[in-house]
Amino acid sequence: MDCTALEHDAVKFAKAAVTYDQNGKYNEAVFYYKEAAQALLYAAMAGSNLEGIQTKVNEYLDRVQALHGAVQAQKSDPLKSRQQVDLERAHFLVTQAFEEDEKCNHDEAIELYTQAVELCIQTSNETSDQVLQNKLKQLARQALDRAEGLKESVSKPAPSQQAGSGPRPVSGGSSGGPVRQFFPLGPDFSLHDKPQPQSVRAVQSSEPHGQKYTAEEIEVLSTNPTMIMSVSSFSIKQTVVSDCSFVASLAISAAYERRYNKKLITSIIYPQNRRGEPEYNPCGKYMVKLHINGVSRKVIIDDYLPVDRNGELLCSYSSNRNELWVSLIEKAYMKVMGGYDFPGSNSISQRRRPDHHATGVMTEEEGEKWGLVPTHAYAVLDIREYKGMRFLQLKNPWSHLRWKGRYSERDEKNWTPELLKYLNFDPKTAQKFDNGVFWIAWEDLCQYYDVIYLSWNPGLFKESFCIHSSWDGKQGPVKDVYSLANNPQYRLEVQCPTGGAAVWVLLTRHITDKDDFAQNREFITLVVYKNDGKKVYYPDFIFCFSDPPPYIDGIRINSPHYLTKIKLTSSGTHTFTLVVSQYEKQNTINYTLRINGQWKGPSAGGCGNYKDSYKNNPIYQMNLERSGPLLIELRGSRQYSVGFEMVTVSTSSDPGAAGFNKKNSGDYRCGFCYMELDHVPAGIYNVIPTTFLPKQEGPFFLDFSTTSPAKVSQLQ
Repeated sequence: MDCTALEHDAVKFAKAAVTYDQNGKYNEAVFYYKEAAQALLYAAMAGSNLEGIQTKVNEYLDRVQALHGAVQAQKSDPLKSRQQVDLERAHFLVTQAFEEDEKCNHDEAIELYTQAVELCIQTSNETSDQVLQNKLKQLARQALDRAEGLKESVSKPAPSQQAGSGPRPVSGGSSGGPVRQFFPLGPDFSLHDKPQPQSVRAVQSSEPHGQKYTAEEIEVLSTNPTMIMSVSSFSIKQTVVSDCSFVASLAISAAYERRYNKKLITSIIYPQNRRGEPEYNPCGKYMVKLHINGVSRKVIIDDYLPVDRNGELLCSYSSNRNELWVSLIEKAYMKVMGGYDFPGSNSISQRRRPDHHATGVMTEEEGEKWGLVPTHAYAVLDIREYKGMRFLQLKNPWSHLRWKGRYSERDEKNWTPELLKYLNFDPKTAQKFDNGVFWIAWEDLCQYYDVIYLSWNPGLFKESFCIHSSWDGKQGPVKDVYSLANNPQYRLEVQCPTGGAAVWVLLTRHITDKDDFAQNREFITLVVYKNDGKKVYYPDFIFCFSDPPPYIDGIRINSPHYLTKIKLTSSGTHTFTLVVSQYEKQNTINYTLRINGQWKGPSAGGCGNYKDSYKNNPIYQMNLERSGPLLIELRGSRQYSVGFEMVTVSTSSDPGAAGFNKKNSGDYRCGFCYMELDHVPAGIYNVIPTTFLPKQEGPFFLDFSTTSPAKVSQLQ
């Protein structure tokens, strides 16, 4: 943690709290007093030398307590009129037009200026407020003048800069993908159009936990909507939607961003301003980037949120009601999962050789006694060790109801002054308000909790390789207790340096429908054999001595993720066989093949316009076993325009009308391009990824998605 940055946050939040307090904005003041207190506590954990931190924290929390009554008594600010909201939308359109104007995207800028002018004229005719009319007319005049000026410049012929008849770069593009309507991220996207209410209602037609609800726009629910006031795990509140695991993950991500300045939250919400910060869109359209089935995808949402008959939000929200990020990220996830009637997920079960024992489901009486919610996910915010004792700081996503056992805020027996100081914990302060955050000893956690999910930073690994593929549910026996011949198998070769190394292999099962997620009936694992990379046919060496026993035998679990860690101690080449296994296989599992490569030195040959260097580009050969659809995606640095060609080497039989000699991904696009074909004949094909210009060095990812097995190797 950056101690100085946390101290700076505390000062910033405290100043904001005092300002709001003095101006009578008590709800905002409460929010920032809490954030200032938390920033000081984190700074103390990071080793801050500031004096009187705990005293200052107590002062802020005392003020929070004093303001609670004022918040309840304070009447809400009057909601903005529809015309005022439309003025904000027009300002947003003009701002977006300015940005496109500066990028020389004149067609896009003209369209945005025109939309702003039309909205200003329409709104001006609907209001009798003279001041508002003048603002609308002035904004419309500015937008119209600039649009007319751009039209004149666009109409003038520009000198041609085309280099031959080869491919040409464009400013951006959209992309297609294999997972329903949630496409992989592309560099070009518009957030200016308001979604139609009909599509909004269709998305929110379900009833969470049987509660009837309607959908309201954000501007109806908030007087001064803001995307992010502060990324804080303590401001997140879950309501009736049974997505505690997701809300807990959201809290963990917020805490991580706050401590380490890694933008896990702020980088996934769009639109963003020039500083890369998410901003409120008066047009009511947002994009959220979620990692779904192995790749980042864009999820488009509107600004309608579910409320009950009293106008109270039924979705998760921030304790500062003007802050939107919590509700919008959750809405994007709910859209992926099919709606707010989210079924939640069952706890993990195991088949064969369980490596730990878990307690049974807790009764309501036990939960009430210990302050815990049965079958409920909690976020782990911190882990500490003191004189051999281990403690975890947890957060209940409900933001209330805390642990009542040892080392709770009301425990007068076990706490010592030294331990309280080490954990920066003040029981009396904690007793003043219940935010669902508490410390629990490791032994108590093991007794009352079933499962711990642990995430890691992929950046810790120097090398990585990703494969997405498919295992047809009809291939092979239902149970692989006597044959592994039809199981997907992979040869893993590792060059271990002196001193040893570690290889982590993560198996992720793609989730394709809500029932699959809710029922958790698919049990998967990964079994590792140390047999020089040869195919394994028998699952147990007892029945056939020609196959060795598993080097690492996996446990069949119904989690979508299974991690295997291979530790290497001796230097040299190590070769393994990885076998994907299911317990009572029921469905087809989809997957993709990813290649990591780079353009470097001579291999950065540029596009076909540069014939002398083009031949030096990397070449990958794909062997497609059966005819079918194919999706190829190329991702590179955003500063380069990229594209690729696909050349037929040979086909297994007469390809007919579907055959081709050469295809390409179309215009070169910034950082991403793709090609999707409905029917590709079985055969061998070469794929050549390139940048538009030569000598543009950098890494790239090349993904091949198919419905039939395919093998890819690098030729040069």
